[in-house]
Amino acid sequence: MADSAREIENLLYTYAARIDAGDLDGVADLFTHGRILGQEDGPPESAFEGRDAVRRLYGGSTRIYEDTGTPKTHHVTTNARIEVDEEAGTATCASYYLVTQATDELPLQIIITGRYRDTFHRVDGAWWFESRTMYVDQVGDLSHHLKW
Repeated sequence: MADSAREIENLLYTYAARIDAGDLDGVADLFTHGRILGQEDGPPESAFEGRDAVRRLYGGSTRIYEDTGTPKTHHVTTNARIEVDEEAGTATCASYYLVTQATDELPLQIIITGRYRDTFHRVDGAWWFESRTMYVDQVGDLSHHLKW
């Protein structure tokens, strides 16, 4: 049986794998018991609570290419510092992300880097995202990745 920190680390990697596969339903499933915060302590419209709201967020913002069914990206999550409170069934994680992309019109390049601040909670014995706040540190050409 994997320890809690490893299970949480696997959630980080599952998120990256699902978004790169164009599985926006699968990404949303990870937030069935959680939310994505567009900005720390932001207004209500910057919070996407629950699976359906997270699915709308990604469906409305992520460009999916017909020829592959993916966003043609590669999300890399590193430097995960996970702290678990087993008794409370909660955890936190601070990590970095880097996203590369290549399309027919865009040569392979880094399009964005930043940090995730995540919280987790245990529901029925399994770890779930409780919240994810994304911080942007560096921005490249996002025009082939985002719809807006």
